[in-house]
Amino acid sequence: MATTEETPKRQFVNFSFYKVDPLWRRLPKEVRDTGKQEFIRAVEEYAGKVIVVPYTTVGIRGDCDFMLWRISEEIELFQEMSTKILGTGLGQYLTTPYSYLSMTKRSIYVDHHVHEGQDSRRLRITPGRAKYIFVYPFEKTREWYLLTKAARQGMMDEHIEIGHRYPSVKLNTTYSFGLDDQEFVVAFETDSPQDFLDLVMELREAEGSRYTKRDTPIFTCIMKSLKEVVDTLGG
Repeated sequence: MATTEETPKRQFVNFSFYKVDPLWRRLPKEVRDTGKQEFIRAVEEYAGKVIVVPYTTVGIRGDCDFMLWRISEEIELFQEMSTKILGTGLGQYLTTPYSYLSMTKRSIYVDHHVHEGQDSRRLRITPGRAKYIFVYPFEKTREWYLLTKAARQGMMDEHIEIGHRYPSVKLNTTYSFGLDDQEFVVAFETDSPQDFLDLVMELREAEGSRYTKRDTPIFTCIMKSLKEVVDTLGG
């Protein structure tokens, strides 16, 4: 759909997961402190142009240490910010084991499930209101897309109804078709991890789950300030 004055501009969304080289922790403290300050400045330089919400995964996953949830109207800004991050004293010791790119888009399944703050009708994301976020790439099987729209709508109605039973969990669904390897990236914000666990278990029993091709890896992340995130790295 073309952008008009009445339609908000769609956003690019990126979930970048970083891992710090253990060699960084062996550097002198003053070198580590300088590198952390450079990293924070590189991110904060884009305030007003890129929404950035930082999360730590230290002690939760072994293959990454923190995540930056980034949202912007311009995909080039992700690249510019990443270039500056990698040029910092900390960035020189970072790898990016996972990075997922997507965009906002209106869902075709929610027109008769309208409620306040509904994520699937929004072209603009307002993130970072909950302590935890659970992120994973998602793909449907090709058989799903060969079903009739009515058949898919029926299964999505069940899916949406289950989601409404857990109002403490906010779903942000973004779309990656043609942009990245996955079809969607889903990000669940909540202050109650137990509610998210129960929601996922219930969704496994829904009819539509038989058409899930991929929904891993799943990342459990804790929201913190940028300073708190870099301080969790052990330096």
